Amino acid sequence: MRAFVVTDYAHPSKIPITQNAPEPKAGPGQVLVDVYSAGLNYFDILQSQGKYQHQPPRPFVLGSELAGRISADSPIPDGCPFRPGDRVFGAAQGAFAEKVAANWQALVSLPDNMTYDQGAGLFVTWPTSYEALVGRAQLKPGEWVLVTASAGGVGIAAVQLAKALGAKVIAAAGSPEKLEVSRQAGADHGVDYTKEGWQKEVLKITGGKGVDVIYDPVGLIRDSLKCIAWKGRAIVVGFAAGEIEKLALNLVLLKNISIVGIHWGAYTKIEPERVPVVWNELLDLFSSGRAKPIVYRETFPLERTADGLVAIEQRKTWGKVIVHVRLASPTAKL
Repeated sequence: MRAFVVTDYAHPSKIPITQNAPEPKAGPGQVLVDVYSAGLNYFDILQSQGKYQHQPPRPFVLGSELAGRISADSPIPDGCPFRPGDRVFGAAQGAFAEKVAANWQALVSLPDNMTYDQGAGLFVTWPTSYEALVGRAQLKPGEWVLVTASAGGVGIAAVQLAKALGAKVIAAAGSPEKLEVSRQAGADHGVDYTKEGWQKEVLKITGGKGVDVIYDPVGLIRDSLKCIAWKGRAIVVGFAAGEIEKLALNLVLLKNISIVGIHWGAYTKIEPERVPVVWNELLDLFSSGRAKPIVYRETFPLERTADGLVAIEQRKTWGKVIVHVRLASPTAKL
C-alpha cells in the first residue's frame, strides 16, 4: 500500500511516499480502516524528526487523524459496534496510509451530514477545544473569550464552540485573511496580534473589562494576560510558536486569575468516563448545525503530504488541512 513511512528521522519534506509498504494487521481490540482522508497536525512535523513526546518505534507510518470505512476484511472484536463498510472517524498511528489498524474505541461513527474531509479533522481538535472551554475554563454564556491563532485547527473550533455556548468571541490572528476566516466562523471581533499594543484593542472592545477566558494554542499567554479580566481563566493549549513560556506568578496573584492546562490525549487513560460525555455533546452540536468543521481551501494528495505539513509549519493555512488518501465512490461523501 501507499504510506508515509518514517524509517530515519527527518523533516517531512525529506521523506518520500513509500509505494509498497506492508498492510497493517489488526491486533487485539483493533479493526482495519480504509483511509479516505487524513488530518494534518503540527505534531506530525515533530514526530517525523523524533522530537515529539510520543515516538513509535521505527519504521512507522506517520499521521494520527483519519476518516474512512471499516475494511471489508477487518476482524470485528467482541463489543465493537462497527461493521465492514461503516463510515468512521478517529485516531490511530499510521493515518497517512491507505489502510490503518485502529483501536475500535478510538473511532466514532461519522455523522451522515459530514464528509470524510470534515471528519478527518475532528478527533483531536474539537474535543480539545470543547473540554478546554467547558471542562477546564467553565465558560459561561455572555462571557468574553479571546482565541489566539483563531484560524488554526484548534482555534477555529474554539471560535465556533465559544459562540455556540453563548460567549462573545474576539479572534486574534496574524493576517486579514485569517481574521476574515475567523469572523465567518462566528467571531464577533478580530484583532491582529502582530501589531504592537493589540491588547489595548481587546480592552477597548470589552469596555475596559478584559476577557474572561483566554484560549491559547500558540504560546501567547504572557502577552494575553495584559488584557485578561479579574478572575479570568487562561487556558494553555499548546506552543505552536515553538517557545514554552515562563510566567511571572505575581501576575496570577495580582490579577486574581487562573492558569489551566488541557491535555485531552491523557483523558482516555486518566479520566476515561469524561470522553463519551464530550463526544455526545459535540455530536449534538454537529447534528444541529451549530458547529461545522472548516477545511482549508487546498487539500493535498497523499504524495504531497509534506507540502501540507510545510504549509502548516509556515503558518500559511487556516482551518484543518487535509490529505486525500483515496477517492471515494461517486455516490459517497468526500
